[in-house]
Amino acid sequence: MATNLRGRYAIVGVGNSPLGKVPEMSSLDLFVMAAKRAIDDAGISKDEIDGLITRGPDDVNVHHQRVGQLLGLNVDFSTSTDNGGASQILNVAMACMAIDAGMCTTVLCGYGRDAWSRTHRNETARMRVATTDPSLARQEFGPEFGLFGAPANYALAARRHMQLFGTTKEQLGSIAIAFREHAARNPEAFVRDPLTMDDYLSARLIVDPLSFYDCSIFADAAGAVIVTSLERARSLRQPPAHILGFGFGNNLRGWHHDENMVDTGARRAGETAYRMAGVSPGDIDAAQIYDCFTHMVLLQLEDYGFCEKGEGGPFAASGALTLEGRLPTNTSGGQLSEAHAEGMLQVVEGVRQVRHDYGPDRQVRDAELVLVTGHGGATVCQSALVLGRDR
Repeated sequence: MATNLRGRYAIVGVGNSPLGKVPEMSSLDLFVMAAKRAIDDAGISKDEIDGLITRGPDDVNVHHQRVGQLLGLNVDFSTSTDNGGASQILNVAMACMAIDAGMCTTVLCGYGRDAWSRTHRNETARMRVATTDPSLARQEFGPEFGLFGAPANYALAARRHMQLFGTTKEQLGSIAIAFREHAARNPEAFVRDPLTMDDYLSARLIVDPLSFYDCSIFADAAGAVIVTSLERARSLRQPPAHILGFGFGNNLRGWHHDENMVDTGARRAGETAYRMAGVSPGDIDAAQIYDCFTHMVLLQLEDYGFCEKGEGGPFAASGALTLEGRLPTNTSGGQLSEAHAEGMLQVVEGVRQVRHDYGPDRQVRDAELVLVTGHGGATVCQSALVLGRDR
């Protein structure tokens, strides 16, 4: 475990692109805008960036090279990762390790994808609801049986949790409603309209038991962060967000093996991140949890130790996830309302919360420690990041 890295590195700048419908910008354009904003937020010049770690659409080859070219960067260390929504935290951890190894000093990490534009260019694209190039789609044991897209796979886990623990639709709805309330306070969120329980329960079914508001929203979106040493961070514009711990759990045998879709790799990811940071779940003041679907929030609440296995539904329904609750969660709206950006915006929001960037309508009171989580890589990769406030 990398306890020797605890608190030695920090995120010193964050930025995001416009979110939602941005058809005039490609995924790379969105990334570049977020990156420039992160660099400006940190108060450095782009020439000080000597590391670049990116995640982008699956069909953009050597993504980091394309980003570097558009930004006009020559760097000592660069790569792109392929762990889906677990990539963003992995990238931050890799940045710390690369700096620690002496490969670079200041690393730009980020993600961008034009998911809304990609799925709305024509009627065929809209009906396919595909965010990747068709050549990358799985061709066997799926489409011929009507099994297509992420909702079908995740619906199995939602139904399994309901069957084992009595989880209800109303409990899932409490998650979507809490995050929508947070998005309503975020002027950049893609979807800010009020959401009631009646709205949630009457929404059209996507894949039983998941309905429309259980699913994250396709959006054109990008986010970026700047990672450097804490020593250097002290001289920069923003108060640093300390990188206290990170961890990973990868159930590579698959989503359908044993109970992997209910007992996820998040348990191991969280245990590692907490040990590295020297904290426990009870110390966490706010969470930015990867919410591709509502029930994935329940699973992570349980596996990250905020409640016992099977108690995620009652925990969420208690109001714990609201801004005034026990564990304010996805305080910018999350992927269910702000924008699905593979968890990158949740890293950005975690930094802003520990920096106390907001007024009282959006700021978690006295937030000192924030947990950020990632999930992806064909559903089985989990990542966790603990950020701390500068003192």
